[in-house]
Amino acid sequence: MVAVDSVRRYVVSHLSRIGRASDVDDVMQDIRVAVWDGVTRGLYRQLPGVPFGAWVQGVCANVCAAHIRRELSHQTFPLFMQPRDGDGSASLDTLAMLGIGGVDRSAEKIIDQEWARTIIELTRESVPEGVWELAVDSLTAPRQYGPPSPQDRRRWHAVTVVRQTAKTVQSALDVEQTGIRNIGDVCQRAADCLPTPVLRRTAATIVRPGVQGPERTRALAALAAELGVTERYVAVQIGFARRLYQTSWRILQAGRRPAR
Repeated sequence: MVAVDSVRRYVVSHLSRIGRASDVDDVMQDIRVAVWDGVTRGLYRQLPGVPFGAWVQGVCANVCAAHIRRELSHQTFPLFMQPRDGDGSASLDTLAMLGIGGVDRSAEKIIDQEWARTIIELTRESVPEGVWELAVDSLTAPRQYGPPSPQDRRRWHAVTVVRQTAKTVQSALDVEQTGIRNIGDVCQRAADCLPTPVLRRTAATIVRPGVQGPERTRALAALAAELGVTERYVAVQIGFARRLYQTSWRILQAGRRPAR
């Protein structure tokens, strides 16, 4: 993980070339998973004079290249479109900018614009105060080249929070309500709606049970070993996982209530 963290500057540099430095946290997590998977599957072979970091750099280059190809393969759209925009496709375009995959542009989805508007509005309501505005600032400000400033990092983090929240909202809305029979099902499905393996496992093993004290310390160690990351990395994800879990829980619980 130390070797992976050392390539962060390389990732920021390459993503900045296409104006997507805000994706750095997502790409870094993809690199962590790829490196851990490669090591556990025996894909890394130690060679004399070739440091482990060189192999990690190769993995990093491949993951970055794949991410950039995906980003350049489709058009992106402004995040700041108003949810109640009269243009029929505006809400769907906003979802594309939020990073929602598999946006269905079929006639049924385009006719029912409430599907898109609901995701956008729930996302704005679910992120901390000021985060949406920071994300908009990041995506609409002129591109800056060179070393990132602390404000840049705050804006990029805001974009990540908004996108991850939007994915959580979409997953919660897509859950089939007929499969939810009781509050236990709500809690389990709420954890399953989170967008990454680290966040899902953190929600399921730490947030949902509400572990505290020595029990949390043991849970952190076990989860870090399971995911191949540091305990500190898991610890800093707990607050975000809790917020996303609460967001999906509220959506699923609201869906159980009979319409009045």
